[in-house]
Amino acid sequence: MSAPRQEQTILTPSQVGQYIKGFMDRDRVLSGLLVRGELSNYKMYPSGHHYFTLKDGQSALRCVMFKSSAMKLRFRPENGMQAVVFGRISVFPREG
Repeated sequence: MSAPRQEQTILTPSQVGQYIKGFMDRDRVLSGLLVRGELSNYKMYPSGHHYFTLKDGQSALRCVMFKSSAMKLRFRPENGMQAVVFGRISVFPREG
């Protein structure tokens, strides 16, 4: 890693997280896409949110389905199930 140049701005982790979130939230491709994969680590929490990983043979995406969407489900998702999900890619700045 090279040393920062004199005029370069130094950011905090929070500022970097907010910048990345803003960048991702403005991206048209990432704001509404369909992704196919296998559900794993599927958990429903008392808050009503559902957390899971959507994976294929080479990669995995950590996902959350918020309560408002989860209430509309007409089936019960299970680990190992193949699924096509609609959503947006974003980042939770606190977790990176």
